[in-house]
Amino acid sequence: MRILIAEDDAPLAAFIAKAFKSEDHITEIAANGDEALQRMKTGAYDLLILDLNLPLVAGAEVLAKVRSRDPQIPILILTATDEIAERVACLDAGADDYLTKPFSFSELSARIRAVLRRKNSPGQAMMKVGDLELDYMQRTVHREGRLIDLTPKEFALLEYFMRNPGRRITRNMIIEHVWKLAPDTMTNVVDVYVNYLRKKIDENAKVKLIRTIRGVGYRFGISDKPDEAEE
Repeated sequence: MRILIAEDDAPLAAFIAKAFKSEDHITEIAANGDEALQRMKTGAYDLLILDLNLPLVAGAEVLAKVRSRDPQIPILILTATDEIAERVACLDAGADDYLTKPFSFSELSARIRAVLRRKNSPGQAMMKVGDLELDYMQRTVHREGRLIDLTPKEFALLEYFMRNPGRRITRNMIIEHVWKLAPDTMTNVVDVYVNYLRKKIDENAKVKLIRTIRGVGYRFGISDKPDEAEE
């Protein structure tokens, strides 16, 4: 799992990152709200741990902006206050859970596991982008009502795309998250499988969902204003 830790307390952020790394997760740290937003735009994360008291851009604003772009990513709030009004406001704004400081890592880890269980519950099994639907519990994909037969790896690749709609996704990200290989692994397997997937879901469709960004990788989803570098 790839985790972004938005926390301006450097020792605390380092502690959280180290603890999650010991559980074989990939962690990155954003020291302020602006950096957190920039990383969320350019990176593909599976979880955001967000401190409310961030410099430059407040955590509450980061929460609102991230949630407006991505309704699926799990977000856990870290807060130094135990005021009920603040916690309620965060939950209403789209946070999945919160934890007050100081806290133990065991509780943080347990709360994140609970959030992920809720996110992956049968009620959240269906993902939809445009007219494309993926059910990862039944392992089926439909577009315009037509069943699309995918191999297990094609399905995993499409699921990763659908969990990151609108984001720039590099080949290294796909290698790391779908093939579970180290970044910068020299292989053209990503391009090969993206082409397989594109033929199955986009070839006869009016709206193309998979777009290539020259020199970067791919973007998945519907866009009225594609970047100039997109193909």
